[in-house]
Amino acid sequence: MPTRLIRTGDEPLHARSPLRMRLGLATWGLLWTLGGAVAFAVVGRPGWAAACGALAVVTLIDLVLVIRHIRQGPHYQPGRDVPPYAPVAERGRNRGRRRTP
Repeated sequence: MPTRLIRTGDEPLHARSPLRMRLGLATWGLLWTLGGAVAFAVVGRPGWAAACGALAVVTLIDLVLVIRHIRQGPHYQPGRDVPPYAPVAERGRNRGRRRTP
């Protein structure tokens, strides 16, 4: 039986962003697609060169968006004053009870 993950409240401190990995993969993909476009153009395969060129454009757009997201910086994360979520078992017990402000 899979274990349920609950929010511990420290995710903002330990969160990892996949943007740096996407930046590396997009750069790697851009190099390969540009290289493929040039290689197919030299060999005389215009269809394959155009396909690699179109894929290079898509990869370049992804690269620009990743760089934009990295430069935007971190977005809002709840602070220490925001309590962690209650586990599912505790949520069921509190049904029907009213909170007092």
